[in-house]
Amino acid sequence: MLPNMPEPHFVETNGIRMGVYEQGTGMPVVLCHGFPELAYSWRHQIPAIAAAGFRAIAPDQRGYGLTDRPAPVEAYDMASLHGDLIGLLDAKGIDKAVFVGHDWGGLVVWQLPLFHPDRVAGVIGVNTPFLPRAPMDPIELMRMTMGEDMYIVFFQKYGVADELLARDVRRTFDLFMRKSAVTFEQFEKLPAEAKRFELMKALEAPVFPGEPLLSDADLAPFVETFTRTGFTGGINWYRNFTRNWHASEGVVEKVNVPGLMISAEDDVVLPPRLADGMETFVPDLEKHIIPACGHWTQQEKPAETNRLIIDWLQRRFG
Repeated sequence: MLPNMPEPHFVETNGIRMGVYEQGTGMPVVLCHGFPELAYSWRHQIPAIAAAGFRAIAPDQRGYGLTDRPAPVEAYDMASLHGDLIGLLDAKGIDKAVFVGHDWGGLVVWQLPLFHPDRVAGVIGVNTPFLPRAPMDPIELMRMTMGEDMYIVFFQKYGVADELLARDVRRTFDLFMRKSAVTFEQFEKLPAEAKRFELMKALEAPVFPGEPLLSDADLAPFVETFTRTGFTGGINWYRNFTRNWHASEGVVEKVNVPGLMISAEDDVVLPPRLADGMETFVPDLEKHIIPACGHWTQQEKPAETNRLIIDWLQRRFG
């Protein structure tokens, strides 16, 4: 059992067995993590949301933690990830839920009401905004603008990044789980070659920039879990960018449920400016920026994140 988490249980959904952590009663709030994370990333939010009168439900998503890790790459496309969440609601007899997503989880939950509008009561994006469909294959676009070593492009080589990240899992998480080494303003002033997010080169550095974010105790569940599971399941989400892009052709990009966007001032990967103009796609939208915060928002600034989430939930669904 993970520290500071409810006892996990399992549901059968969309052909897989999913590990789920749940606490509280009331309006269901499904918390969807990103890469390389776990339901454990929401350990500060689950009890707070439950104490505020809501039903917090945090799954380890497909490919992660206690949940199954199917072998085929195409088993991790957006339709499969959506199917898992809808099947989770079905397994629990839930009609509608508010979905909260951070990082990759944000991409999933903002798309969910486009495909399953009758099952979504509201959406909260943490760092990740609603991103409209790219004008061309997003992998080709990233390859053209950022190069072969940009981490998402590099992830397309099956097995290569998987092995590098798994070689020393503790070192990998020492790199990932850090506060931003620079403010976003400072990052913008760096030369272009320093802003290509070349993860594998960063992993080779003798010293990692930025302060460590987590204590050894908080880091241990990530290291122990990914030592057991590897990284392939999570990386396979990235290997479906092109497939998802083709599948989304012709979809009306309008989120017709209430939305909350929580950005982090110094997230250089998903900066607040990416949410500019989101109202075009999410007409009922509220936006906030947490100052002096990097990418791992719900773990770096849990009190501020909880306050924004709970205040919005109580006003819109209390």
